[in-house]
Amino acid sequence: MPVIQKMRRTLRAAAMALGVLSVINIPGFAPAAFAGHDHGAPETATPIEHVVVIFQENVSFDHYFGTYPLAANSDGSTFNPTDGTPSVNGLGTLVEGEPVGVLLTHNPNANNAANGTNAINPFRLGHPQASTCDQDHNYGDEQKAFDQGLMDLFPSSVGVGESAFCDASFSYGKSKGLVMGYFDGNTVTALWNYAQHFAINDNSYGTTFGPSTPGLLNLVAGNTYPATASGATPKVVINSNGQGTLVGDLDPSGDKCSAGVTLQMGGKSIGDLLNEKGISWGSFMGGFDLTIVNPDGSTGCARQSPATPANAGPTADYIPHHAFFQYWASTSNPNHTRPSVPPEQYGTGADTGANHEYDIHDFFDALHANIFRRSVFSRRLRIWTATPVTRTRSWSRSFWSTRSTRFKSRAFGRAPRLSSIGMIPTAGMITR
Repeated sequence: MPVIQKMRRTLRAAAMALGVLSVINIPGFAPAAFAGHDHGAPETATPIEHVVVIFQENVSFDHYFGTYPLAANSDGSTFNPTDGTPSVNGLGTLVEGEPVGVLLTHNPNANNAANGTNAINPFRLGHPQASTCDQDHNYGDEQKAFDQGLMDLFPSSVGVGESAFCDASFSYGKSKGLVMGYFDGNTVTALWNYAQHFAINDNSYGTTFGPSTPGLLNLVAGNTYPATASGATPKVVINSNGQGTLVGDLDPSGDKCSAGVTLQMGGKSIGDLLNEKGISWGSFMGGFDLTIVNPDGSTGCARQSPATPANAGPTADYIPHHAFFQYWASTSNPNHTRPSVPPEQYGTGADTGANHEYDIHDFFDALHANIFRRSVFSRRLRIWTATPVTRTRSWSRSFWSTRSTRFKSRAFGRAPRLSSIGMIPTAGMITR
């Protein structure tokens, strides 16, 4: 499942569990793999054989699609929607270039004095402001921002105007109010164009709060429990039975690139379920191949690449706490062992070396071999494919969004709304 890079340090990416599971359960998916299990269901005329999920963390629905399909067209790439394009359940709209709608002009965050001088309405970030400071996305702070569903404490709880990683100039004079910023089709033009040609879901919600690791575990297992840490840490909340729930970032136990207190997960991930059904799949992670030497001479666990302007210096290519399946012994490749088979067999049981864990360049090698495994999980992938795709954004976090919903979970709180585009032949459709 290819993923785009995250907007915080070289646009690092990850993925969301419900997005994966809902796509894989589409009728007609991988009919050969499920032979004998159709229970009399009619054959699908155009069966889905490959599933790709691309998503980026730390971005809410309204941050990218708040005024879709109307863009200001004052900078960047001009965007003109197709006649009849429906609006989304977002921030509002534009009339002669001016914002119209209660959430754009009388936002609850602007009306809450607890936000102090950062109590402002949502505002447009122009094309020259594409690189921004990363906003706070800690587990507790995000729940405070939601304020029991009032959605009115984002500037004071998760707003970041500057940090050790980001100069204040990248908050563009808004300080912690930056969290209220949104882009339109003049900056996230590709995403708006995909929404024009495929299906965008403006009612898709995540099921967890917190930073990268809780989100990616929720992605591939639908759970952040049971978690066992290698040492004492506030990032694992222990219950009365001694089992833990993860609420922060920890590297996977056993990974040769991991550091500090590490984490081992119990239970099963979607990788285990795919293996049980004999479905080929792969996790393609940026920097996973430790034999590569980058142009700057960096290699092994220390491979690095340039970062976005807001994040200054280089960032690590491989970030252990983003490595989906390294947390389960059944799907881990702790030594980053290279594949034992040629690219056309990546993701199959024949590969006894990689155990479904690959580098991004292995994905392209498999493409060049004209093989595309049915299920692909990856990070830092910068292409789109013609294969059916579900694109999801974030699992909570950071930039303000207009809506929340209750969800059933071990955690208490409300669920964040995600950006979701289904890359299937349903042009211009809004799904709810």
